[in-house]
Amino acid sequence: MTSTERLRSQPAPVSEPVDPLLRGELRYGFEFARLVCDPTFLHPGRQADAPPVLLVPGFMAGGASLAVLRGWLGRRGSRTASAGIRLNVDCAERAVGRLEVPLRKLAERTGRRVVVIGQSRGGELARVLAVRNPDIVSTLVMLGSPVLEPLSVGRTVLCALRSVARLGDLGVPGMLSMRCADGECCAAYREDLGEPVTRDMRAVAIYSRSDGFVSWRACLDPCARQVEVESSHNGMSVNLAVYRVLAEILEGEPAWSG
Repeated sequence: MTSTERLRSQPAPVSEPVDPLLRGELRYGFEFARLVCDPTFLHPGRQADAPPVLLVPGFMAGGASLAVLRGWLGRRGSRTASAGIRLNVDCAERAVGRLEVPLRKLAERTGRRVVVIGQSRGGELARVLAVRNPDIVSTLVMLGSPVLEPLSVGRTVLCALRSVARLGDLGVPGMLSMRCADGECCAAYREDLGEPVTRDMRAVAIYSRSDGFVSWRACLDPCARQVEVESSHNGMSVNLAVYRVLAEILEGEPAWSG
């Protein structure tokens, strides 16, 4: 059995009732407060060889949602690029196609392979982007991304998703549609989402069992090193534990190589 077949033979994760955990999303403010009080966040050691990083926001979010993370990366010495997404609601195939532009520009400007960090749906897009561009992506980090079962989400998210899809079905530009789930438009995307990453690419899936929006089991990418943190879903981008993991990855700690 090939590595691709092994990945695709993984049993689909059991969908969980994540909605009862929704109140845990109120932790965002506390997570942010704890982060900004940490001196290593405010004044991280500047890395002379810090890698370039492309950031991909989550569903119904834009680049501003990752501004805190982008600022920290800049203070560490990384050149960063935004995905150029104002609102992450587009057809997945179109979105990945557009992401290749900032990815390649960042790689060309720095002359280096890029670290791609995606949150939630952004992690799904980042995974496909990495599979399609192994020559210029060195590391893939997925924050609370249900890559194994993208629709293993709570009722609140499903309602928002259906509302966006209805607009797409009506022909509103820049919106995904019901056809994206099993239609031809995203067939290649769905195929690549299940492909393994190359062996020389590091992949890390960060998840939380108390995630109020997605099933944590759907985030357990078998091709990635799986790291559990205590975090809300939206708080992944402002959670101190997540930043400590990211610092180790970006500093090239041996534990994260291979």
